[in-house]
Amino acid sequence: MDLDPDLAALRPLGPFFALRTPSSDDPGERAAALPTLARAYRGTPGSGPPDAHADPLAFRVRKVTRALRAPEDRIGASVAQQGLAARLWSVALGCAVLYGGVPDLAPELLRWDPDGTAPDDLWLTEVRARPGDAATLAATVLDGHLEPLCAALRARGPVAPGLLRGNSASALAGAARQLELWARGHGRPDAGARARVLTAELFTHPLLAATGTLTGTAFRRRSCCLYYRVPGGGVCGDCCFARAPRSSPRAPSG
Repeated sequence: MDLDPDLAALRPLGPFFALRTPSSDDPGERAAALPTLARAYRGTPGSGPPDAHADPLAFRVRKVTRALRAPEDRIGASVAQQGLAARLWSVALGCAVLYGGVPDLAPELLRWDPDGTAPDDLWLTEVRARPGDAATLAATVLDGHLEPLCAALRARGPVAPGLLRGNSASALAGAARQLELWARGHGRPDAGARARVLTAELFTHPLLAATGTLTGTAFRRRSCCLYYRVPGGGVCGDCCFARAPRSSPRAPSG
């Protein structure tokens, strides 16, 4: 497997797939001062207003909650987690499909701007190749990132693990659909087929298998991300609800 230093093949797929690297983008002093995702996951919740450096994850949740005008912090936590999950799955699945391998996305190698806009801005400080099989993808994204992220969010507020795993599954299916659309539009049926095969295998993982039903790259989840509770929000295309509940203080979370 050969990964070019700037992971250029990801750029045409869109901003959720593109990843900053030392070769493609000089991060400079600003990026060097950003926290790693490892630091975000192990940060200690504080008692006062969250700070981007002391507790970058709580800071991000507060930022998203306020931007959405969400009535509860758990809604901001859900949306923030799904956004980061979408970035990580997109990079990993995109590389596995287009390169046949994935870069090492260890949390200590990824710098993250908790004060950035969506999609989350990520810098990979070193590009080193790993295999592109489903087991490596699961170890890289699920075990390396999404489970520690889930634990860190739950340490900061009441958000259900079933909801967060549903978000992780939804983000994976969304990345696969985008890859399949790109493959169709660019005469790459091999890439579309590879995306479907890898995604189907990933959905057999114990952390994803019970989250919903995958058909090709179409997904229907068994939980709700709570976006319908945002002012002006509605249900997502893969939601367990056919329409937003009129009044529900607590949505199903798995």
